[in-house]
Amino acid sequence: MTTELTIGFLPLVDACLPILAHEHGFAEEAGVSLRLIKDMSWATVLDRLLYGHSDAAHLVAPLAIATTLGRGRPAQPLAVPFVLGLNGNAITLRPALAQRVRPEGRMGEPAQVGAALRKIVQERLGAGNPVRFGVVHRHSSHNYMLRYWLAACGIEPDRDVEITTVAPPFCADALAQGDVDGICVGEPWNSVAVEQGAGEIVLSTAQIWRRGVEKVLALREPVLDEKREGVEALVRALCKAGRHFVDPANWEQNAAILARPEYLDGSAELIRRAISDQLLISRGGALIHYPDFMFQYREAANFPWVSQAEWLYTQMVRWEGMAYDAADAERAARVFRPDVYRSALLGSGEPLPGASSKVEGSLAARTVVGTQQGAMMLEANTFFDGRVFDPHDIEGYLARLP
Repeated sequence: MTTELTIGFLPLVDACLPILAHEHGFAEEAGVSLRLIKDMSWATVLDRLLYGHSDAAHLVAPLAIATTLGRGRPAQPLAVPFVLGLNGNAITLRPALAQRVRPEGRMGEPAQVGAALRKIVQERLGAGNPVRFGVVHRHSSHNYMLRYWLAACGIEPDRDVEITTVAPPFCADALAQGDVDGICVGEPWNSVAVEQGAGEIVLSTAQIWRRGVEKVLALREPVLDEKREGVEALVRALCKAGRHFVDPANWEQNAAILARPEYLDGSAELIRRAISDQLLISRGGALIHYPDFMFQYREAANFPWVSQAEWLYTQMVRWEGMAYDAADAERAARVFRPDVYRSALLGSGEPLPGASSKVEGSLAARTVVGTQQGAMMLEANTFFDGRVFDPHDIEGYLARLP
C-alpha cells in the first residue's frame, strides 16, 4: 500500500533530500508517493504544516521547538524523525565591510573576523548608524549561530547591532539595496549575492559549530502517529537520497535537478558548488574548497540527536528573554525523535548510534563511537570558542555563557 505525503519546502540546497528521494524514485521504491510544495518564507511553510495543507515540512530546526513550546503562537507539538542536514549556511557582508574583516581571497577565522567586526560595530554605533544583519527567521539556527558568534566576540546582539528577518530568496536583494549590512542564510543565496556583487562571504557557520544542526523534517505529532509506517518508509528513502547526494559521481545530475523551476529555480552551477563544498567568496575571485561546508549522510548527520534539540532550547532561553524551565527543556528534547529513526532503519545497512544524546562540541578529532547497528566514526564537532554543551547540565551551561 502506498502512503501519500505532501512536503513543504523553501528553495534552498538543503531541501535536496525530499526532492531527490522523489526524483530518483527512492520514495516510490519505499512505498511513498511525495507531493512537494514550494513556499517563499518559513512562516508560510509552517502555516501550511499546522493547518494540515502539508503532512511534513523542510523546516529550520529551532522553529519546530518554538512551535511545540508555543512561542509566538498557540503550542502545537511537532516531531522531528530525521535531520535534513548539518551546517550549509554562511555569513555574507556588503563588500566594503567584508574587505575590512577577513583576509583577501579566503574566509577568515571566526575570532579574528569577530574582533575586526567589533571595531566597525563600535564606529557605527558612535555614528548612530548600527550594523544591521538579516536572518531568515527569529527561530532559526541562522539567528542563533550568528548571535553565538557575535556574543563570543564581545558584540552584544540587540544592543550593539540590529538583527532583522529576511526570507532567503530576498537576502541578496536586501544586501544590494543596503537594507542590511550582512546576512546569514543558506545556499544558494550567499552565492547569488556574491555573483551580483552585493556581498562577499566572510564565514561559514560550520566554522562556528563544526556539526551544527540545520534543517529538519518536521511533522505534527498526530500526523506522525497516524502515518507512522509511511513516515518510516520516507526515512528509509531519505537515507538513500543522502547516500546518492554525497557521491561525487552524482553531483552534476543532482545540481541540474535542484535547479529546475519547480525546485530552486536557479543556477545549476551555483548549486553544484554548494554540493561539492566549493565557494566563491568574492566576485571575480577564485573558488575555494571548504570541506564539509554542507554536511550530509556521513557520521549520522541525519540522526535526530536529542542533545542538539536541547542546545537549540538553550539558545532560545538565552536570546528570547525566557527563564529556564525544566518542563520546557524536556518538551524541547522530545521534539527530536531518534526512536522513529531507529525503528525505520533497524535491520538495514545504515549505522545507528548506540546513544541518542551526546556532549556537543566535545570531539576534537576522529573518534570511534558505540553503535546499535553497524560501525560509526564521528569527526570533530567543536564550537569555535572551545565551549562544550553537556545536556546533563543545561542550567550550568546557560550560567557560563557570555
